[in-house]
Amino acid sequence: MKAIDLPVLRGHRVTLRRPHDNDVEARLRLGSDAEIDRMYGASRGDLRPFTKDAAQRWVQQLLDHDFAWVIESDGLIGHIRLDRLDPRDRRASLAVGIEDRAKLGIGLGTEAMRLVINYAFGVLKLHRLSVRVIKYNTRAVRAYEKCGFVVEGTEREAAFVDGTWHDDVMMGLLDRDYAA
Repeated sequence: MKAIDLPVLRGHRVTLRRPHDNDVEARLRLGSDAEIDRMYGASRGDLRPFTKDAAQRWVQQLLDHDFAWVIESDGLIGHIRLDRLDPRDRRASLAVGIEDRAKLGIGLGTEAMRLVINYAFGVLKLHRLSVRVIKYNTRAVRAYEKCGFVVEGTEREAAFVDGTWHDDVMMGLLDRDYAA
């Protein structure tokens, strides 16, 4: 399956759709937020102003990805992807990012994840999804747990953020566990 075949996925409060060129301006308006970027593992000293070129690169990366959607909830708020999809082993990694601080902590990311998880297990017939999240991003860990992911391990001192080493949490979800 290629990106052109990706369906629009609709939930109660979010819609997931393929990106388009008009998303550049919407992404530029969101800008960057130091605390959100820190949850992705960026150091404060590495942050740069979010430019139109950066917004164009963000949209283009999603357009070039076979399994990427933008997340809309009263406008563009972020993205979600299935990375490293392996059809032989029927597995992929899930990545999600909410870029609008006002939309954090109200369940929109969880709703988006559930839509993609249903698609991954129901349509793509995957067996396993995995996520990797920096340990201090407890909001993300809780959201993944709400969707059924379980902690499978820790990669010690895998991220160097703001001069300190931090662990990454490895989480996984199997199709049979999600179905239950």
